[in-house]
Parts: sequence; C-alpha cells; structure tokens
Amino acid sequence: MFATDMLQGEVVLITGGGTGLGRAMAERFAGLGAKVAVVGRRQEPLAQTVQAIALAGGKASHAACDVRDPASVAAAVDAVEAQLGSVTVLINNAAGNFLAATEELSANAFDAVVKIVLNGTFHCTTELGKRWIARGTKGHVLSIVTTYAWTGSAFVTPSACAKAGVLVLMKSLAVEWACYGIRCNAIAPGPFPTEGAFSRLMPDAMHEEALKQVPLGRFGRPDELASLAAYMLSPMNTWMTGECVTLDGGEVLKAGQEFSRMVDVPRDELKLALSMMRPSKGGK
Repeated sequence: MFATDMLQGEVVLITGGGTGLGRAMAERFAGLGAKVAVVGRRQEPLAQTVQAIALAGGKASHAACDVRDPASVAAAVDAVEAQLGSVTVLINNAAGNFLAATEELSANAFDAVVKIVLNGTFHCTTELGKRWIARGTKGHVLSIVTTYAWTGSAFVTPSACAKAGVLVLMKSLAVEWACYGIRCNAIAPGPFPTEGAFSRLMPDAMHEEALKQVPLGRFGRPDELASLAAYMLSPMNTWMTGECVTLDGGEVLKAGQEFSRMVDVPRDELKLALSMMRPSKGGK
C-alpha cells in the first residue's frame, strides 16, 4: 500500500524508541525511507533497534535521553541532528504507568509518571518546536496517548491525568503553531501486547477477560499502529492537525474506562493483587 520512498527526506525522532511500539514505528518508518533516531534512557535496546534498521538497509542513530530533563533532551537532539540532519518529525512515545489504588499512591509515584509522560512530552515538543520556528521550517509532532485520555480510568490515575494533558497540549499547539507550518496530532491505542508496560498492566490471567471488551475479538498488532502512524506522517495526510485517531478494535466504545471493570473485585483482594504486580524498587 505504501511506496518504499513515502517518507524519504524525513528525519524522525522517537522517544522510547528502543522497545515495543516505539521500535515498531522506528522500523516501519525506516522501511519507508525515513532516517530514524531513537532516544531513551537504556542504551542496549536503542542500539539493537538501530542495528536492526541498518541490517534492513535503513539509516538510524540513537542517543541517551531522559525526557524529564530539558537539558538532556536538547543534548539528544543535538547528537542525532549531527548524525542524521535536522529532525522533521517528533514521535512522543516515552511513557510510564502502573496499576495502583489511588489512595495508596505517594506524591512521588504520581510525580514519576507525570514527569515522564506530560513533562517529557512538553520538553521534547518545545525543544523541536523552537528549532523549527527558528529555522523557518515545517514540522510534525505525533504523540501516543491512550483511549482513557478522555474518560479517565480507575487505578491508573497518574497516567490518565498525564495523557489527558498530552492530548490537550497537542490540540493547543495545533492552533498556536499552525502559522509556522507545525502540525500536532495523536494516536490513542487500545491494548497492544508488548514487552514491559503491557505485561505489567495486563498479566496473562487478565487476557481472556480483556479480550471480551474488544468487539473485534483480539488485541492490536504493533505493525498496525506503525502503519497508521506512517500514514499520518505521509504526504497523503498533510491537512490533519489537532486530531487524535483511536486504534483499539472498538474497545473504548464498548467498555468505557479501560480498567473500570476492576472496581467489581473486592477491594482488599484487588489491592493485594496490585501490590504483587508492582516492580521491585531495584528492578528495571
């Protein structure tokens, strides 16, 4: 469906690009002719992504980046632009999330998610936005949000607040920065099995029940999200801005808040189960 040179001339920076949906997008964009930069805190998966792209004939680079730190973001952009040229597209994909009863959340736990998701998106978006404005060039920001950015969701309050903020940031800047030729859009994925976050939020024991909430009867595939993102960045889609496209098999229409069904579990049992799912303090 897509020409292999569809994204030729684009330099795409993806936060959290070493694993999961970030890596799927990186490989897809590179296969369509884009130069791709993946950034994040862990170097090993970033290097593996770059190596996979290179072996497939694409061009990519990686750089260390903590999106919570504006100086780290600026340094990462400097590094990838020195290797690939001026970034033309930003994909805000870095995220943090976990399940917890809100009354048991510490201020630090809430802050940890918001700093990555909302503050990190702001830092990356404004860093690239300022560069595009100073250069007089167009740009495109695509942020990965969630279907509960509109509804909220029980037991993931920090993520819901942060993702709602990201969605509003995209809508706000879509209007404010349109005069510079900068477009801002979002994708709201439903359940996509990936290593890491999905396994923590959706243990195997919950899969069967979760599938009942998806009218199309299955979870999403990373390549499906990557293809949607590629279309949204393509020359076929240059008039869309301030929009969020939902890709969830109809889940949100049927189920509403993604984790709302958990309120039916006796609360003491639920809290015990959630505490067992939390990563250890010394873990990754």
